Amino acid sequence: MSVAEALAFACRRGKSLPTEAQVHRAAFCGPGDREQRYPWGDAEPGQDHGNFDFHHWSPVPAGSSPRGASPWGVEELVGNGWEWTDTPFAPFPGFTPYMTHYPDYSRDFFDGKHFVLKGASWATSSDLVRPSFRNWYQAHYPYVFAKFRCVGE
Repeated sequence: MSVAEALAFACRRGKSLPTEAQVHRAAFCGPGDREQRYPWGDAEPGQDHGNFDFHHWSPVPAGSSPRGASPWGVEELVGNGWEWTDTPFAPFPGFTPYMTHYPDYSRDFFDGKHFVLKGASWATSSDLVRPSFRNWYQAHYPYVFAKFRCVGE
């Protein structure tokens, strides 16, 4: 599934893909805009919070990890597959590379052709399950452990 296919699906239904900010808010901010470390709170990631860390080695049925739900009741914002967003991958204001041994790791992809994915897949280490981590792929690149959801009225 590529972001181009996800966008086409959403558009056909009069919806859109969420922005990076919308996914971030749904996953890491609760009512009152209090930010937390994970969708389920501040407890370290575990098998009951989502499908990541190769716990199952493939996706599991939707709704398999209700203890990983966000304060809004949204499930699977982390795990089972990366969440496609409608946000082009670009630097945040004030961005400076922190990887001195590979300073252009993400800068090379600030080209308008890549889109942000948030969350994690079943093949993602729990070390990467955090609000600041962003993944990215090109719009027509289909080989990604990704999923999507539609937003709209």
